[in-house]
Amino acid sequence: MPLPSLLGVFAHPDDESLLAGGVLAQHHAAGVRTAVVTATWAPDSRRAPELADALCVLGAGAPRLLGYGDARNPEAAPAQPRLLDAPLEEAVGRLVAHIRDFRPDVVLGHDALGQLTGHPDHVRTHQITLLAVEAAGLAHLYPDAGPPWQPSALYAVTHPESGVGLLGPLLEGVGKAVLTVPDTYVTTSVDVTPWAPVKWAAILAHRGEVARERPLPGILSRLPEADRHQIIRTEHFTRLSPGPVPAARDRLTA
Repeated sequence: MPLPSLLGVFAHPDDESLLAGGVLAQHHAAGVRTAVVTATWAPDSRRAPELADALCVLGAGAPRLLGYGDARNPEAAPAQPRLLDAPLEEAVGRLVAHIRDFRPDVVLGHDALGQLTGHPDHVRTHQITLLAVEAAGLAHLYPDAGPPWQPSALYAVTHPESGVGLLGPLLEGVGKAVLTVPDTYVTTSVDVTPWAPVKWAAILAHRGEVARERPLPGILSRLPEADRHQIIRTEHFTRLSPGPVPAARDRLTA
């Protein structure tokens, strides 16, 4: 069975590489269409060229930027509202347009916790993605955003309690939270070892973050190769199926 086309929806440049770089590289290597929407940072910001380089490494096309400001960095998009302050309907509409334009089989995004550190932009992007994936399939919602398209599945990248390993102490060491989900919350785990070199090259493309002490690319760059590989070699997901459930599977009927 061929792999599905993928559209990743993430809050910041580098989230795509850190959280789903292996799966994106895997699908591209199989000849499948992939793309990424990034919710924050403007097209003329310093991180946009790094994002473009990372997506080129992953084979995920050109950046698709919603262009909102970062909750914690005013230089991200000075002329635009922060993602947290943007009208919800507007942000959902912008994402619906990308979903309908790319027409993915599967959408990937953040989980409800906002990943391990609970970044507020991650949480908000998760909420926007949930709404947009459903709205994209309904012609009467956002009619100016293109013909309706319903992805077959939405997968949230997540981190199970048993899978944090070395990463937990590293994040705690720089004062960051470590938020995990029960192992039973994970529906899919992918060993991306064959694509780990591509994933790492995409992470390194975010040069500004690699040079800093607290961001995860910088933390990973200072680790021994074996430890780094152990952290990036597996990606975990929870399937959140969008759209109506067939009547035969409706548990509320007799």
